[in-house]
Amino acid sequence: MIPGFRIALTGLAVLATAAGGPARAEERLRVNVFAGPQHLALYVAQDKGLFAKRGLAVEIQATATSKAQREALATGRIEIAQSAVDNAVAMVEDAKQDVIIVAGGSNGMLKLFVRPEVKSYEAMRGKSVVVDAPDTAYALVLYKMLTLKGLKKGDYGIAPGGDCMRRLNGLRSDPNNVAVLLNLPCSILAEREGYPSWGTVTDAIGAYQADGVWVLREWARQHPDTLVKYLQSIIEALRWASLPANRGETAAIVARSLNVAADIAEMSVEAAVGPRGGLDTDARLNADGFRNLLAIRAEMTGKPAPSQPQRYLDLSYYERALGGLR
Repeated sequence: MIPGFRIALTGLAVLATAAGGPARAEERLRVNVFAGPQHLALYVAQDKGLFAKRGLAVEIQATATSKAQREALATGRIEIAQSAVDNAVAMVEDAKQDVIIVAGGSNGMLKLFVRPEVKSYEAMRGKSVVVDAPDTAYALVLYKMLTLKGLKKGDYGIAPGGDCMRRLNGLRSDPNNVAVLLNLPCSILAEREGYPSWGTVTDAIGAYQADGVWVLREWARQHPDTLVKYLQSIIEALRWASLPANRGETAAIVARSLNVAADIAEMSVEAAVGPRGGLDTDARLNADGFRNLLAIRAEMTGKPAPSQPQRYLDLSYYERALGGLR
């Protein structure tokens, strides 16, 4: 086990319960995430009984890789995915699955880390970078960041890793792996271990829609009220967690939910919902960030940019959820 970060990748299957008693669940939902503070609204909604009060029993599953997550959604083993929405675009374009993005999440709160002996981008030439999956999401962002510094794909190797701990371990374990993008809480661990940070994704490329909520379109059509209630629970939890007076309790919930050290949870929550927090307000999709995502995907894959980006989105469920809370 690594001190301060002991997430059990297969052990986050927990039913949401109301405070003080068992949930009287009318509907069961399986939600798959990369376990981390970027999903603190999910953990708060569970802890504070916000799902249960809407008649939902939510099972949180933690995935090790985006490939496994996409397969789980495609085969009906989960109802909702929350992670990098570029994976939803990939499912539409590459797997020909009818997937829709229904809400935002965050800008990813991603930082570029390198091995201490790496002093320049040029020093990465002939080495490898660690990614989750080579062809989606944060891998494409990393390629774009390196392109801006004069390195093209082919100038470096690609080492598939998985979730943030697997990516960090890839940097730790192999001197040939020289760079990686990390999100919370792995970015905190990397800084503590002396790995230099060369800046954030948003500093390098501007607005970016990292994670969000995505589902199969047909499932949403068949369960519109369920999806709206789920989104309302997430938005309500995010609003609660964003209040300065609740920051400490939010950190305690994150620490319990992810089994991380208290100080790491506190730093993660501050980075997520503090004055410069990376979480999208009310889980609203960042339109500029999504357009940038599509442009980067087109550039890094060599495929034409979509002529109708709205084909990946259906925000009507989100607007219903938001309207009901107002």
